[in-house]
Amino acid sequence: MITSPLSQDTISLIGMPGAGKSTIGVLLAKLTGLRFTDTDLDIQVQAGATLQQILEREGHLHLREIEEQVLLQIPLQQSVISTGGSVVYSAPAMARLQSAGPIVYLEADLETLKRRIAIAPSRGIACGAGDSLADVYRERTPLYRQYADITVDATDGTADQVAASILDQLAGQE
Repeated sequence: MITSPLSQDTISLIGMPGAGKSTIGVLLAKLTGLRFTDTDLDIQVQAGATLQQILEREGHLHLREIEEQVLLQIPLQQSVISTGGSVVYSAPAMARLQSAGPIVYLEADLETLKRRIAIAPSRGIACGAGDSLADVYRERTPLYRQYADITVDATDGTADQVAASILDQLAGQE
């Protein structure tokens, strides 16, 4: 069995869409020898549809329900978990992630998120029909900060640099 260079065997990434959770998660998994799990992909497999299709057919609250189900069912051990941006609305899912290991908030400013999301505009952001990205950002940011054990700036630097920063901060907690 491969063991992580850190004492943690599960690291969860939270943050807004476009913060880099999936990209950085893969790199972090490679650096630690942990499995990588992207809950957005698990949601799509369970629903048999893309996130955008779920939003269009069933709405954002249904997407959040599926996200919670997935996070309460999937194995968390020895994994880097990239969560969906709306995971922070589920207290049971967040409690499960907290019990598994540190939660890392990938923080990025609104302008950076807008620029990154513009590259993939149909990415499926779980929010009300009239909500702007700025509205979602304002609503979720306090929740991300509330649940985070570590906050890492995901605005500047490469994905490799952000992953290295996460490892440095986690090692500093040990």
